[in-house]
Amino acid sequence: MATKQVFIVGAARTPIGNLNGSLSSLPAHQLGSVVIKAALERANVPVDKVSEVLVGQALTACQGQNPARQASMLAGIPKEVPSTSVNMLCGSGLRTVTMGYQSILCGDSDVVVAAGQESMSQAPHGVLIRSGVKFGDTPLVDTMMKDGLLDAFHDYHMGNTAENVVKQYGISREEQDQFATVSQNKIEACQKNGSFKNEIVPVTVKTRKGPITVDTDEFPRHGTTQEGLGRLKPAFVKDGSGTVTAGNASGINDGAAAVVLVSSESLQSLQCSKPLGRVVSWAHAGVDPSIMGIGPVSAVTKALAKAGWSKDDVDIFELNEAFAAQSLAVIKELGVKESKVNIGGGAIGLGHPIGASGCRILVTLLHALQRTGGGRGVAALCVGGGMGIALCVETV
Repeated sequence: MATKQVFIVGAARTPIGNLNGSLSSLPAHQLGSVVIKAALERANVPVDKVSEVLVGQALTACQGQNPARQASMLAGIPKEVPSTSVNMLCGSGLRTVTMGYQSILCGDSDVVVAAGQESMSQAPHGVLIRSGVKFGDTPLVDTMMKDGLLDAFHDYHMGNTAENVVKQYGISREEQDQFATVSQNKIEACQKNGSFKNEIVPVTVKTRKGPITVDTDEFPRHGTTQEGLGRLKPAFVKDGSGTVTAGNASGINDGAAAVVLVSSESLQSLQCSKPLGRVVSWAHAGVDPSIMGIGPVSAVTKALAKAGWSKDDVDIFELNEAFAAQSLAVIKELGVKESKVNIGGGAIGLGHPIGASGCRILVTLLHALQRTGGGRGVAALCVGGGMGIALCVETV
């Protein structure tokens, strides 16, 4: 009996918007609906052939019931198709892909839309007053910070975990700023030569002056230099020993991404578009939450072992850049060539809409493999709370 295979036949992402930027008026599910619709169109898959929709989103406070279902139906997928929201923080958008992969492998689904969506701009502030406030003031809690950016075990910012990585792995401020500069410069080159054009689907935003079309990532800073980054002050540890700054960390952003997964049988029967890739293996792992940024090391190592690949067999690694510090530590511990990592830059320059990033890096990886003629790729992210997740794909 032949081994069942799962193919990716459509992939799209929105441009990534700044905090309170061009996409900030759109809720996450609306961004998600745009990429779901585009991915299905690119896959040449009719909406009534979808088995299920899985959407990652980390910040769901006050976003309405099941944002995945909202995105699915807004994209025109029939009401009979079920939808599930997934929260694995930064790994959410990639975890949906692995869940879709599993669903197809075990025969529960034939066609799965896997996506990630996030509007960090629309994360509300909240207060618990259900039992009443007897006396005094009651502070508002920033749900973006509480649910997305603060370590639940130590009650400090993800940036502090990056500082922990700095100390444990001996990463200098200069190395971090150099890495961030290179990331920004690679993105600038890609934007100028149109490398991201095929992966991005434009988003129409209504404004008081009429509709505008957003088709370009707005977080990158062209002309970034290491000297300029070196002037920024540490953002998290301010006793003179801190090294992590706003310039060598990822951004706070809005965006969405989606892929369409199909079985080999559906690939033929539906006459889908030529596959962008085949899912080969995946893995996730847990690590000490205080150094959560090192999570991709064990996840990538496990995924490669499942695939039967060595690190040298991989043409491109998309390793999410939560912070330059953790990115450098991951590259060092994995022992991979930096020239193979994030060839078009990463989240330090593009931005990091939490629940969308996992699927975003996969979309970018698939298009990079097509663009360069590469055969094998790995997408991986660190995850708040001390985890990592990785996926291996190959072109067909």
